Parts: sequence; structure tokens; C-alpha cells
Amino acid sequence: MAFTTRTAALDDAHVGDIRGALGTIPADDSAPRAGLSAKLKTLLAIVGPGLIVMCGDNDAGAFSTYGQAGQNYGTRLLWTLLLLIPVLYVNQEMVLRLGAVTGVGHARLIIERFGRFWGTLEVVDLLILNALTLVTEFIGITLAAGYLGVPKAIAVLLAAGVMLAAASTGSFRRFERIAVTFCAGSLLIIPLYLFSHPSGAQMARGFAVPGLPGGSGQMATVMLLIIGIVGTTVAPWQLFFQQSYVVDKRITPRFIRYEKVDLWIGIVIVVVGAAALMGATAAAFAHTPAVGHFTDAAGLAHGITASAGRVAGVVFAVALLDAAIIGAFAVSLSTAYAVGDTLGLKHSLHRGVRQAKGFYAIYTALIAVAAAIVLIPGAPLGLIIEGVQALAGVLLPAATVFLLMLCNDRAVLGPWVNRRGTNMFTSTVIAVLVALSVVLTASVLFPGITSRQILGIVLACVTVSVAAGGWVLIRSLRAGRPVEVDRRDRETWRMPPLTMLSKPAMSTGRKVALTILRSYLAIAMVLVILRIIQMALTS
Repeated sequence: MAFTTRTAALDDAHVGDIRGALGTIPADDSAPRAGLSAKLKTLLAIVGPGLIVMCGDNDAGAFSTYGQAGQNYGTRLLWTLLLLIPVLYVNQEMVLRLGAVTGVGHARLIIERFGRFWGTLEVVDLLILNALTLVTEFIGITLAAGYLGVPKAIAVLLAAGVMLAAASTGSFRRFERIAVTFCAGSLLIIPLYLFSHPSGAQMARGFAVPGLPGGSGQMATVMLLIIGIVGTTVAPWQLFFQQSYVVDKRITPRFIRYEKVDLWIGIVIVVVGAAALMGATAAAFAHTPAVGHFTDAAGLAHGITASAGRVAGVVFAVALLDAAIIGAFAVSLSTAYAVGDTLGLKHSLHRGVRQAKGFYAIYTALIAVAAAIVLIPGAPLGLIIEGVQALAGVLLPAATVFLLMLCNDRAVLGPWVNRRGTNMFTSTVIAVLVALSVVLTASVLFPGITSRQILGIVLACVTVSVAAGGWVLIRSLRAGRPVEVDRRDRETWRMPPLTMLSKPAMSTGRKVALTILRSYLAIAMVLVILRIIQMALTS
């Protein structure tokens, strides 16, 4: 492969012109963007990674999770969405920065910087979770198709055909145009909201007044749903997808500012869509016997129809179908990119099937297996979706820990390493995510847990986090003043080839901390699965 010494790209398809859905930027383009028109054209060419990853976030699982929150608890969990906005931005900003600066996918960086053991664990977690998530996308497709009167088998085969055809043309631009079209379809949630006429005052109160509805007897169920909201809004696959997609689109540090705007556009769409969906279902089921008795997305569609009319029900079903397909695109690609990184396969949408057989084989196998599984009758579909989102919330802390370490690796990011504020915020997010999983574990073991006891657990986690943070601070002070990062000429800095980088030393303390974290999260995963099985047996 003919690479320059300034890039670590592992596939020559990742080097060249940026050919986006809405514009092209030549690889040798170095002209300044002085006017509004030039900046807008550049943004249109860059738009894609942030938009697709965020619209893929509002997938079939999100429809079910947000809809369940609206049906069972009205607008009283809207406040969770506001808390997740900065988490979404900081996490995805770090991976887009990693992608643009390094030219290497997320899985490959973890393997190269922390060893094959830790990298393989992360990819195996991702593979299992993404396979289950893809099943939920096809569940959403069958539920939407069933409401619209389309036979399940036909709907599944057609959707799988669209997914395979869109990705296997050998044209990155063609795929992105199809994906952006589906992203535009996600805006159907807005007219659905208008059809349902939710109370503006209740929506405002839901955002402004945090609370845990349901009483002590339902605390485990409420906490499972909240962690599900976290898991469906901030999922591990997003980290792997956006970094690899930024690399595949050939975005360089020069265009990071535009990619950040692309990300914010996606975040606005996902949060507005989530709030609109929660508000629409809250209005549809308010004062009905179905409150507190969520079944699945089909039940949501019928409830919306009964409240707002047949047109509203059809809009919901079409929006669900659209969301499931764009979600399946992103989840399948994130897995194919990660496995391609791990196995050293050629992995790019710029390549056709013949040039990247392994990459497309992984993508196709995931879709085929998920499509086959969803046609097996008898599964508790709503609970499967809820369980996958909760599992995503449980696994996220480990993924975020590796992300934070990579973004402080000066050999990898050079002048683009995290600033102190980003590190402090991300460390706080990790602590909160671990605290949520501790609360979930306690809720599963003790279903009668009270709000006061949950507060006690949270305070205990805060105490431990503050103590750990203080220990880190003391160690850093003893180590002396850190070397200042020279952030000049950032737009031209790229990570050198991986073979030129020395392996970072992982301290014994860091290894022990990672082992403890992963061991605990494995226990939490088992308890989540047990809770889902228990709910399925008692429903």
C-alpha cells in the first residue's frame, strides 16, 4: 500500500477524496473557507457520520424504550434526556477526533495500545451486544409491518435485501445517500407528536423536575428502564461506528470543526425525536387502563391509533420501520468494521464485495442470522428489546474507560489529546454509569428497595469516586507539573503509522482496576438477564 509517513491508515481505501452524500472535497484541497457559502458547502460534504450515528441511536429499541417510558410513566422520565446530551457529545466528539487524527478504527487502536487480550474482550462484548441489538431491529420491522398489514416474512426479507443492497455497491457515496435519506425519515416523529397533542405544561415539568415514579415496589423495574434509556441513547456500538465511519469517509483533522457541527445536528434530532416519542405515547395512554402495561411497539401503535386516529398510527409504524432500518445499517457496520480491524481484513464501503469479501461476509451474516431468529415465534419481544438496552447501559462504562485512556495517549493524539475539563467530565460520567449499574444490581437483588436506599447507594458510589479522584490527584501532584501540550499546527498533525509507536506501559494498578471493573460488569450483566427472565415469566 502506498501511504505517506503522516498517516497510519490500514487500508488504502481510507485515503483520498471525501465523497459525501451531499458534496465532494478533493484530497489536495487546502483552500481556506472564508465565506459562508464555502463553509456551507464544506459542511454539506462532511455531514454524515454524526447524523447517521445519532439517527441510528433512535432505532427500534429506542422506540420501544421511550414508548414504554411514555406509556407507563407519562412524561416523568423526560429529564433523563437532558442529562444525556453532554454525555452524547463528549463521547462522540472523542471518537470523531480519534478517527480523524489517527485514521484507524476504534477496535484496532484498543488492540495496539492495550494488547490483544483487552481488545478482543471489547470486540467480543460488542459482537454479542450488536447481534442482539440487530435482532431487536428486525423485531421492530416485523411489528411495524404487522400493523401495516404486511406479512412478517415478506417484510423481513425486503428489509434485509435493502440493507444488503445499500452497503454492497462499492460506492461510499451511494451508501451514504441512502442512509441520509433514511435519516430524513426519522423526522416523521414530529408530525406524530403534533397528532397526539401532548400537554406542553406536562412536557416542561417532565424536563424540569427529576423523579423516580412507580413507588418502592416497582423501583427495580423503573431503574431497569432508566438504564435502558441510557443504554439506548448512549450505546457502545456508537463509539466503534463513528470512529470507523469517519476514517472510511477520509475526514482529516482539518475538518474536525465541521464534523462537530454534524454531530450536534444529529444530537438535536435524536433528543427532539426521543422527547416527541415519549410525549406522544404519554398523551395516547393517559387515563387509560393500558397505563403501566407496556407490551411492545405494536401495542404502542394501536394505542396511538385509538387516541389520535389511524393516520397517526400509520405515521408511527412507518417511522418505526425507518428507524429500524437505519439502526440496522449502523449496528451491522460497526460490527463489520470492528471485526475487520481485529482480524486485519480490508474493511471499507469504498470497496466492492470482491475487494472486501470478509468485511461484507460479516455484515451479511449478522443480518441473515438476525432475520432468521426474529421469524421464530413465541419470544417476549418487548422484554427482549428492553433487555438489550439495559445490557448496553451496563457495558458502556468499560467502553468509555478505554475511550478516555486513548484520548489521553499523546503518541496517538499528539496535540489533540483531551483537555483537563473533558477528562474530569468523562471520569464523572464513568462514575455515574457504574453507580447506575450498582443501583440496578441492588434493585434486582432486593425488588422492594426504596428511594432512600437508592440515594444511599448513590452517595456511597460518590464517596468512593471522590476518594479515587483524590488519590489520582495526589499522585499527579507528586509526579510534578505535567508537560504542556503544544497544540499549534493541529490541523496538519496525524498519528504516525502504528509500527512506529512504542507500546504504552500499563501499570499494575490500572490492570487491577480494569479487571475489577470488568468482573463487576460481568456480574451486573448476569443479573440484568435474570431480571429480564423473571419479568418475562411473571408478565
